[in-house]
Amino acid sequence: MNDGVIEMTTQMLLVMLKIAAPILLVGMLVGLGISIFQSVTSIQDQTLTFVPKIAVMVIVAALLIPWIAQRLIEYAIEAFTLS
Repeated sequence: MNDGVIEMTTQMLLVMLKIAAPILLVGMLVGLGISIFQSVTSIQDQTLTFVPKIAVMVIVAALLIPWIAQRLIEYAIEAFTLS
């Protein structure tokens, strides 16, 4: 019984990582690009970094909804069929 709980927790954390990784990676790349742009132009406005990152991450999350739903469905099926 204890091994099953550990296995389910491990699987849950892996699914969460797989779902969050693409969104966070895009946010990181956009932030890096904006930081380079700010360094080159000497613009130091905080909203310049925050707003585009959030907007792009929301767009990526919206585009990935079918893929995210499929991962969650696969996990739910596995969780409910585990003996």
